[in-house]
Amino acid sequence: MPCMYVLEVPENQGVLDVAEQDAGLALDYVGPYVRITSAAPIVIDRRATGCRHAVWYSAVAGLENSVVTQHDKDALRVEAR
Repeated sequence: MPCMYVLEVPENQGVLDVAEQDAGLALDYVGPYVRITSAAPIVIDRRATGCRHAVWYSAVAGLENSVVTQHDKDALRVEAR
């Protein structure tokens, strides 16, 4: 099961908003972080988030038993290890 963490700060709100809209993703709060998990790969479209590139490339705060298989100007994809 892929699992990633995003720091809950205003700059990352677009990422969190898109994740919340995806019924396949589960979000819960761990201190100042939001843990995003899924039974399938986690895929977030950058353009849907409205994030600028600098914020986009720094949004992932951590992974748990997962690996980033795509993180480019189009999308972020996290899969189970």
